[in-house]
Amino acid sequence: MPGWARTLLVIFLLYLFLVGVRLLEGGIKGVSGGANESLFEGITNPIAALAVGILATVLVQSSSVTTATIVALVAAGSLPMETAVPMIMGANIGTTVTNTLVSLGHARRSEEFKLAFTAATMHDFFNVLAVAIILPLELAFGILSKPAAAMAEALAGEVGGGKFDSPIKGAVKWGAGHIESFLELITDNERALGLLLLIVGLAMIFFTLTYITKNMKVLIAARIERSLNAALAKSGLIGMSVGVLITMAVQSSSITTSILIPLVASGLLLVQNAYPITLGANIGTTVTALLAAFAAGTVDGLTIALVHLLFNLLGILILYPIPKIRVIPISLAGWLAGIAADRKWMAMAYVGGIFIALPLLVIVIA
Repeated sequence: MPGWARTLLVIFLLYLFLVGVRLLEGGIKGVSGGANESLFEGITNPIAALAVGILATVLVQSSSVTTATIVALVAAGSLPMETAVPMIMGANIGTTVTNTLVSLGHARRSEEFKLAFTAATMHDFFNVLAVAIILPLELAFGILSKPAAAMAEALAGEVGGGKFDSPIKGAVKWGAGHIESFLELITDNERALGLLLLIVGLAMIFFTLTYITKNMKVLIAARIERSLNAALAKSGLIGMSVGVLITMAVQSSSITTSILIPLVASGLLLVQNAYPITLGANIGTTVTALLAAFAAGTVDGLTIALVHLLFNLLGILILYPIPKIRVIPISLAGWLAGIAADRKWMAMAYVGGIFIALPLLVIVIA
């Protein structure tokens, strides 16, 4: 397929993704029948919400799907802001499982594996440390939700019912309206229609994100690998910018970070040069939630999307500028990689324990 045609396809898929988010929101409202809060009964503990965010992202292998879903739930009134904030943070942790799994492909060659596992898990440690610092401050003082709410009000304007209009919202509403009208021909039952909207919306989100990722990888991934090392040697800010731009382009932080693993394992890229790209990927991935928020068109939906952005920016401001603090995630990752290189089963235990077993245990206990 020619490059221009593939680019147009990506734009079309992105539009369908936003339509899917809109249908998901409508489906949630229809299925709940006015009792949306019952869908998330019991998920009030912030630590349990954090675990839900981790586990949901691991299961769908995409923080973009998780955050877009959270935005839709908040916009639909099904998920309170207090619960959504730690879920967003959990999605940041859960998304790192992909590049950690990629690093296991180097397990047969110990030195390569040690470098690959370090490059993968430094992202894990950064996100975990950011959550450990910021979540208590958010719970105590609202350091993310309060400024995010003020920013959302300023961006959205004071419109009745907390709604606002955007060009994206109008285009998405038109597409979603046609699909909803078609589904109404199948059933006139409100709950059944809501279920259909829910299924179609989720299917569209999964489908479009998958093919956006595949097409963008074909368009730019080869160029990324050739130019990455030269750019990163100059400055950490350059690395972050590269991470932001790549992730915005491919709509997947997992692709950005996964590309780094073989580069580091092969010695083409130093771990410390790969580190700022992973932080930029954290920022770049927030564009999905922001797009979903503009499609949903509610102040609350925009607020939680801005919380996601502010969380990642604040994490970088806390952990990156001071060199002695900056190296902590890299040092912890190197220590863990040293153990995993000698005992390969530890790597599998780490992935299964941190990303699946522990979140499940927290949800059950909480």
